[in-house]
This record gives sequence, C-alpha cells and structure tokens, in this order.
Amino acid sequence: MSDAHRKAKTPDQTRRALLDAAAAQAMRHGIAALSLPAVAEAAGLTKGAVFHHFGSKQGLTEALCAELIDRIDAELDAALAADEGGHGTFTRAYVICTFQPQGSASPWSALSLSALTDPSLARIWSDWMAARLARHAATDDSPQLQILRLATDGFWLASLQGHAPADPQDLCRRLLAATRSFS
Repeated sequence: MSDAHRKAKTPDQTRRALLDAAAAQAMRHGIAALSLPAVAEAAGLTKGAVFHHFGSKQGLTEALCAELIDRIDAELDAALAADEGGHGTFTRAYVICTFQPQGSASPWSALSLSALTDPSLARIWSDWMAARLARHAATDDSPQLQILRLATDGFWLASLQGHAPADPQDLCRRLLAATRSFS
C-alpha cells in the first residue's frame, strides 16, 4: 500500500479529500462517470473509505451535488450582494453566474448537465431552484423574469452543444437590461 493510503486523516479531512477528488473527476468527465476506485485513488485513500463515508456511489453523488449546490449558492450570494436590489435581483444574479466564463470548471456545468439525465439529481436541483425562487419571490416572481431565466438556461444548453451566440456577453447585457425593463 502506498504512503498516501497509510497517512492518517481525520474523518473531516477524509470526507473533504473524497469530495474534492469526486468534484475534479465530475468536472472532467461528468457526475455519471464517477468511478469510486478512481476517486479513492485520487484522494490517496481506499475504496472502503468511500463506502464508509458515503455508503454507495449514489451517496457520494448526492453529497457531491450538495457540495456543488453550496458552491453555486456562494456564487449567487456574491452576485446578489453586488446587485443594487429590487425587482429582478435573483434573476440578474442567475444570469451573471450562468454567463461567467468558467467553461468545464464551473460547478454549474457539472451539476446541471448531470441533472438532465439522473432523476435523483434532477430532484435535488429542482428542489434547490424552487427554494431559491421561494426565497426571492418578492423580487423575482413574474412570468417575464421566468422567461429570462429560461432564456439563460437555453443559452447554457446551446453553449454545451457548441451553438453559443457569437457574442455571449452582449446577450448577457441584454438579458440583464431586460430584468430592469419589466419592473
């Protein structure tokens, strides 16, 4: 056994190392392609450690989704804090975070793409989005803002398929401006 496998770690360090390794693998290959042996090896641990901390591949996947949602929440909260507030605040933050040029390193990409094909992840994503929308209902509960969020989702999906607009930042500016025109 390698020294990496023998090095003692606290339970929190072990869990963190496994989540970091799983996140890196998911961002490279997608959440569906997670390999427990590869995650364990990348973390310098055994496959048994993965099972001990997460119970199964599904448990690891759900923990990873929770981790990615926490990162997305942090991005959204930063965008919300920078916004002037008022009508469309959440929608503007959503547009900004979706249009940020992060490519495959974005937690949005890894999570959202997997949520398209995995029903349990789709439920987690849907529940998260419903909670965020409920939290921001006072500023963002209008059909016009919903259309702008759906257009943002369409941009993201088109980008994944290689059909992004020639000037995505122009589209981003126009969507942001539209959030203010519907107040």
